[in-house]
Amino acid sequence: MTAPADPAGTARTVGRGRKEPAVLVLEDGRTFRGRAYGAVGETFGEAVFSTGMTGYQETLTDPSYHRQVVVMTAPHVGNTGVNDEDPESRRIWVSGYVVRDPARIPSNWRSVRSLDEELTDQGVVGISGVDTRALTRHLRERGAMRVGIFSGAALADEAALLERVRKAPQMKGADLCGEVSTDQPYVVPALGEKRFTVAAIDLGIKGMTPHRMAERGIEVHVLPATATLEQVYAVNPDGVFFSNGPGDPAAAEHPVALMRGVLERGTPLFGICFGNQILGRALGLGTFKLKYGHRGINQPVQDRATGKVEVTAHNHGFAVDAPLDGAFDTAFGRAEVSHVCLNDNVVEGLRLLDRPGFSVQYHPEAAAGPHDAAYLFDRFVTLMEGQRA
Repeated sequence: MTAPADPAGTARTVGRGRKEPAVLVLEDGRTFRGRAYGAVGETFGEAVFSTGMTGYQETLTDPSYHRQVVVMTAPHVGNTGVNDEDPESRRIWVSGYVVRDPARIPSNWRSVRSLDEELTDQGVVGISGVDTRALTRHLRERGAMRVGIFSGAALADEAALLERVRKAPQMKGADLCGEVSTDQPYVVPALGEKRFTVAAIDLGIKGMTPHRMAERGIEVHVLPATATLEQVYAVNPDGVFFSNGPGDPAAAEHPVALMRGVLERGTPLFGICFGNQILGRALGLGTFKLKYGHRGINQPVQDRATGKVEVTAHNHGFAVDAPLDGAFDTAFGRAEVSHVCLNDNVVEGLRLLDRPGFSVQYHPEAAAGPHDAAYLFDRFVTLMEGQRA
């Protein structure tokens, strides 16, 4: 049977056949052959790699991976199967999945089905048996690029497949947050006594994020990416949160305008990942595409305020272009770079010095991943306490 096309226009023929031949074609012409994994058919996206050893279920369901084909650097994937507790959203968002050695038999007391079955059921075309080490090294040298995975009836002459890959849309210039955001507002109640109300702008929010705020007595009103300033303040927020999400921040005009409205009102503000890039743009800074991005749960970041080095969870292909040393002036007062990546000095956080607001480029909710950055939610609470006082 043929699954419905995804928002990128990718048609997928659903059918399970791990032993069927499959081919991965990069836009620079390099190809990798393997076996079909998950759905059989074809898919297109941006080829990126993730260095996480665990958390494949959270990776697959992270909306920030929308329109991306994820290459797993860990050689064994699917060992613990799939459960119904760990997804970060309502569906798998990756456009395709590339693994070396998929588990033959999943083994975990929480597992209810195999990863292969889950990919097939959701129409996600994948490929296994690929030399993911060689593929990752290629992407590190050449950069993230468009890719196609083909199996079953989609197989054809490699020259024809390459032409189709090169016609696929690029990530640069893509405005995608509206494709993954919630259609309707919803509320995540505070756990225990309610202390604050936060309006969370869903640009591709992960389920664990409002949960981390709820643990701190925050009632979270999750609003669509299209929410207006009036709709944000209709919930009488003590703070406003801008989530992670997919796409090019340079194309996200509405979230930037909304962020500026929040800054003008001086409401405590917290952004993560895509929200960090939106804050950068709202402050008048530029953004740029990284060669191959940061993706995984083991990225070292330094908090410049404390000097502490954190092991953090990342998923971003774009970054903010900001001065690394000293404060700089913006339309909303002074600001500074608060966090940097120790691998490449990429900006990993911004802090306002004259207004209550900050952002980071990574995921402090850390599902799955380290909990080194969980204190950032407490920092957000401190800002709201200070504003209330």
